[in-house]
Amino acid sequence: MKLVEWVRFSWDFADLPAMELELPQHYRIKPVTTEDEKPLRQVISRCFCLDPVWSPALHETLQMIESWLGRALQSDRHICLALRHGARIIGASVLSLDPESDNHLSPGPCISMEYRNRGFGSLLLEHSFNTLHQAGLARAFALTRGNTSVARFLYPKFHGVSAPIDRMPLLAA
Repeated sequence: MKLVEWVRFSWDFADLPAMELELPQHYRIKPVTTEDEKPLRQVISRCFCLDPVWSPALHETLQMIESWLGRALQSDRHICLALRHGARIIGASVLSLDPESDNHLSPGPCISMEYRNRGFGSLLLEHSFNTLHQAGLARAFALTRGNTSVARFLYPKFHGVSAPIDRMPLLAA
């Protein structure tokens, strides 16, 4: 078995690039409500299930994400954001408002497969950072696998600084 390689990204909000991306008409990003829990969980789990990068440790990863979601949905120190196209949730990001957290994006931007490569991940990440900054945080951190799209493209686009970590015990089968 091979250890799954994880990286920790960090952002200093004083150094974020000015993006101010426009959300297309008929789309909106809002905090989730209690009736959004099931579609929120479906969008996030499908994003991981349909991405082959996660398949070597999918079961363990989904358990970890379910744990994060369970805590986030019952805590006032977390915000779950939903990207909606009309009434349908097509993306989500779960944010920890705890300044001491080592993972403020748990998970970070998840976009349904059919909506990817249209800039929605950037829009959701920018909105996530604005929400964290407005909550009083000066920095943010995120954990991900090193070979994911967010690690290779999205997080560096926002000047994320990556460092390998070894604290995640997941093993690839």
